[in-house]
Amino acid sequence: MSERVSWVPEGVDTGKPSAARLYDYLLGGGHNFAADRALAEKFLQAQPNARTIARLNRAFLRRAVLFMIDRGIRQFLDLGSGIPTVGNVHEIAQKADPEVHVVYVDFEEVAVAHSQLILEHDPRAAIVQEDMTRPGAVLEAARNSGLLDFSQPVGVLTAGVFHFVPPQADPNAIVAAYRDAVPPGSYLAVSQFTQDLQPEEMAGVVEVMKKSQNPMYPRTKSEIEALFSGFELVEPGIVPTPLWRPEVTNTDDPDKAGIYAAVGRKI
Repeated sequence: MSERVSWVPEGVDTGKPSAARLYDYLLGGGHNFAADRALAEKFLQAQPNARTIARLNRAFLRRAVLFMIDRGIRQFLDLGSGIPTVGNVHEIAQKADPEVHVVYVDFEEVAVAHSQLILEHDPRAAIVQEDMTRPGAVLEAARNSGLLDFSQPVGVLTAGVFHFVPPQADPNAIVAAYRDAVPPGSYLAVSQFTQDLQPEEMAGVVEVMKKSQNPMYPRTKSEIEALFSGFELVEPGIVPTPLWRPEVTNTDDPDKAGIYAAVGRKI
């Protein structure tokens, strides 16, 4: 029997697991269902380090946002933002500067509904329900929000989501559409699963996710580098998440990070 609680929108089949709710579970969140938890346990069997990988990815997102703020970015477009958990982009950014504007983008109903609740009283942040693989629709909705000024640099964030974009969707063209919509001086942050790190575990994760609504497509370092066409990678380039500008001495094994991370500046 499907679960039904007050914060679940009508029409959502809680018996079908989703990547957004799986990630929420791995991060210790409470907006997930039995089907998501069952899938997460299979994910953990294939990749026992999954909770650490999720934590490291979330930490990279924080550092990337603060890096961009230090370089003058005051507006963010967060693609595939997922279910809000501790350390949301608007919380990180507005703590540094209360005037920062953030537009979140996701198509998963629970992620959107919960984001709307959290952002209800924040005039500088909003969520739009769109598929990030349809940049035309996303950019139109972002403009209509009135929160982003595309004549000024934008921080485009894709943290832990591009591994859900299949090759046939032409990920390079998708990123290029967002790149072309923002002016020089804008930044792009990408983190995504790779088969370069722990290939056996990654193969197991791919098999597990085939049974979900969100199959996974890990990419090599060179494939991720291709996403940054028109951007200049900032140091240290494309590296495992714990190696991207760590704030403290790092004790996490980068070979077990599972995810590559990078930030580029539009030339």
